[in-house]
Amino acid sequence: MLAETDVVIVGGGLAGLAAARRLHRAGVPWRLLEATDRLGGRVATDRVDGYLLDRGFQVLNTAYPKLGTLLDLDRLQLGWFTSGVLVRRGERLHRLVNPLREPAGAPGTALAGIGSVTDRLRFAALATGCATLPPARLLAAPETTAETALRRAGLSDTIIEELLRPFLSGVLIDRALETSSHVLAMVLRSFARGRVGVPADGMQALPRTIAEPLPADLITTDTPVAEVAPGRVRTQAGDITCRAVLVAVDPATAPTLLPALPRVRTHAYTTYYHSTTEPPLTEPILLVDGDRRELVANTVVLSQAAPTYAPTGRHLVATSVVGPTAPPEPTVRAELTRLYGRSTADWAHLETVSIPAALPAAAPPQGHLRKPVRLGDGRYVAGDHRDSPSIQGALASGWRAAGAILADLRDG
Repeated sequence: MLAETDVVIVGGGLAGLAAARRLHRAGVPWRLLEATDRLGGRVATDRVDGYLLDRGFQVLNTAYPKLGTLLDLDRLQLGWFTSGVLVRRGERLHRLVNPLREPAGAPGTALAGIGSVTDRLRFAALATGCATLPPARLLAAPETTAETALRRAGLSDTIIEELLRPFLSGVLIDRALETSSHVLAMVLRSFARGRVGVPADGMQALPRTIAEPLPADLITTDTPVAEVAPGRVRTQAGDITCRAVLVAVDPATAPTLLPALPRVRTHAYTTYYHSTTEPPLTEPILLVDGDRRELVANTVVLSQAAPTYAPTGRHLVATSVVGPTAPPEPTVRAELTRLYGRSTADWAHLETVSIPAALPAAAPPQGHLRKPVRLGDGRYVAGDHRDSPSIQGALASGWRAAGAILADLRDG
């Protein structure tokens, strides 16, 4: 029998770490058990021959409220992306930027050949509404799918198919745009209000920095949990008795420990990493395919945002594809030749990273994006499948679950 504690947190991803931080701040005894050899869950970075390869293309958005609660963003030394996108359509690249962030690019955006002027004005109105209205009001609006919401905003097929579907498919990992309109509203809000970047040390720096204030002796890695029961957690090393158990594992694993939870459908994502001596773009901006070929979701020269992602004299290109089937690398490379408008024959293929369960699906109804964290009998659940499918959702869910535990322990 292992030592007793008040709360056992199962899972050392972002949700589990956020919960541990709140419990630790409140002075409640806790222990965290992580099945793998590292913390961070789906947020991870591999170092390969001087390159930083995140486990799938991921970014941080400064508009995520819980980031400021848990860490000083300046410590991450974020490298910034341009607040906008490039759209490949035929022989031309069209540059569209957020005029509030990139005022010099406003005239070009107004004249860009993607959709009509009316389209761009209507989308600007939609994004502005998401940015300025209170979240409670956005989440009280009638709920539908993301695609239906875009069409109800009066946007044409042209701007949806040539800009919004390719861009949002990479954000939501949902080419069909079946994701809830409430999730879409929060996504548009975060992009309108925040800046997007990556840490100088890779995305793994996020969970590492969140975990820094926590006592290392309360965190145990390489410790899979076999069973969760009221007041007890079973591992190969023995049982831990406790007053509360928080299951903060990935959405596919959670129902195996908490059978009452419904199975969660997830979306798959694959990122191809290439190295080159000459960057195909000198700007850290996302490039999407407006030609409706529906293979590449987006591609970006990561090292233009954060030079630390590649060795001196080299550049790192990340290209992402949505869906469970990863195309062969030569097929993706051929698409990159077309998208960037230059040869990729001398590019080195570093790695292909496939994430079968990158994000939980979030089809309607999602309501106010907050599913219950209390399951009864001292058992709790957290993760982005209990909130919005995002880094913010994982952090907010873990923080919220810890708050519920604190309230229940106090009342008990």
